[in-house]
Amino acid sequence: MAHRMKLAYGLIRKCTDGRMFTEKAVSSLSSTSIHSPSLLSPSNTVVLPVNANDFGRRMSSTDSADYKPVLVSVPEAKAFIKRCMEKAGASAEHSQQMADVLVMADHRGHYSHGLNRLEMYVRDIKAGTCNAAGEPVVVKEAASTALVDGHNLLGPVVGKFAMDTAIKKAKESGVGWVAAKASNHYGIAGYYGLLAVDQGLIGMSFTNTSPLCVPTRGKTLALGSNPICFAAPGLNGDSFVLDMASTTVAIGKIELAMRKKQTIPPVWGVDSSGEPSTDPAKVYNGGGLLPLGGSEDMGGYKGYGLNMMVEILCGILADAAFGPNVRPWSHSDREANLGQGFIAVDPGRFGEDFAERLQGFIDLMRHLPPADPSKPVLVAGDPERIHIAKCENLGGIPYHPNQFEHAIELAKGLDVQPMRAVGQ
Repeated sequence: MAHRMKLAYGLIRKCTDGRMFTEKAVSSLSSTSIHSPSLLSPSNTVVLPVNANDFGRRMSSTDSADYKPVLVSVPEAKAFIKRCMEKAGASAEHSQQMADVLVMADHRGHYSHGLNRLEMYVRDIKAGTCNAAGEPVVVKEAASTALVDGHNLLGPVVGKFAMDTAIKKAKESGVGWVAAKASNHYGIAGYYGLLAVDQGLIGMSFTNTSPLCVPTRGKTLALGSNPICFAAPGLNGDSFVLDMASTTVAIGKIELAMRKKQTIPPVWGVDSSGEPSTDPAKVYNGGGLLPLGGSEDMGGYKGYGLNMMVEILCGILADAAFGPNVRPWSHSDREANLGQGFIAVDPGRFGEDFAERLQGFIDLMRHLPPADPSKPVLVAGDPERIHIAKCENLGGIPYHPNQFEHAIELAKGLDVQPMRAVGQ
C-alpha cells in the first residue's frame, strides 16, 4: 500500500534567513512526499524549505527566465504519450506503462528521460526493433532470485514485471534479486525503486545502456550512462531516493542543451579527440560522456568503476549485451538486448525500526547548518519533491516551448491528437 501524506505548497513567503517556505496544503501526493517532525504545521502538513532560485533549477526544463514555459497537466501528458505509443503499434497496456514512467520523469524534474524520449520509443516500435506485443517471462528461478527474458519488449514493461517479481520474492524470503535480459531503455531508474518503497521495501535498480561514455584515459565509446537507483522508505511517505547516472550526466541533458543552444560544463563530456568540451554538439557528435566526476584528476576513475559495476550486474549477470557490444544509441537496426537489475529488500528482516531510524538520519541531514543560508541541506529525492510541488503550484508540468513544439511535430507525424497545454 502506497504511503501518503499531504505536501504543502502554494503561497510562498520569504523567511529572515533568506530561505523560502511553501504553505497552504492543497494536495495529497504519493511516496515522493516529504516528512520531517520539525517542519510539520499544526495540521500535520509538511512545510518544505526550498530556495526560490533553486526551485527546479538543477533539473528543470524551464531553467531560463527569458521565455514562458508551456504547462501540461499530468493526465494530459500521459494521455498524449499513450496515444502516440498505441498509434506506433504498442498495446494499450504497454502504452500506459510507458506513459506512467515518462510522465513520472518529467513530474520529478528529470526532463531528459520523459517526453524528450518519446520519439525514440516510437521509432523502435515502428521499426520493429522493439516488440509491440507479448509479455516478459521468468526463465530461471530460485526462492530469492530470478532471470527474466524481456522478449525485446518496451523497457518499462520489462522493468515493471521484473521489479514486481523482486518485490514478491522479498516479501516471501526477505530479498528478491532479479536480472533481466532482452530489454530496452526503461526510463528513469527511480521509477522501479519507488515501486518497492511503496510496499515498504528497499528498492534498487540498474541498467546498462548504449555505449555513450568513454572510460577514464580513453576516447572510444565503450560504456553506457549506466544509472543506479537506491530507494528506501522513511516515515509517513518520506523516503531516500538516489537516482543517478554513473556518468556525470545522462545523454538526454546533452540533447536538451543542444536544443536550447546552451553550453555545458567541461566535466560533462569530451570531443572526438578525448578532450573535455563545453559544446554539446561536439560531445554528441563524435565525442562522448565522461564518467561521474569527469576527468581522471577530478576523480572520474571512481565513476568509471561504478559504471563497470553496473555493467557487471546487468549485461554480464543477465547474459545480455554489454559494453561496446550494445546497440549504438542512434541505431534501430538490431535489438538492444539491454541487461537490467532489480533488487527488493525487506528491512524488517534485519534491525528493528528501520523506517524510524532512517527518518532520524534523513532529518539529521536536513537540519545541518548550511554553508549558504539560502541553500538548505537536502537529501536524495528532495529536489524531485521540490519539482513536484512546483508542478502542483503551477497547475501542470512546465515544458520548454521548444520541447512542446517538438511534441506537436511528433503528433503530426503520427496523425494523433496533439498534446494540449493547460488552458487550451
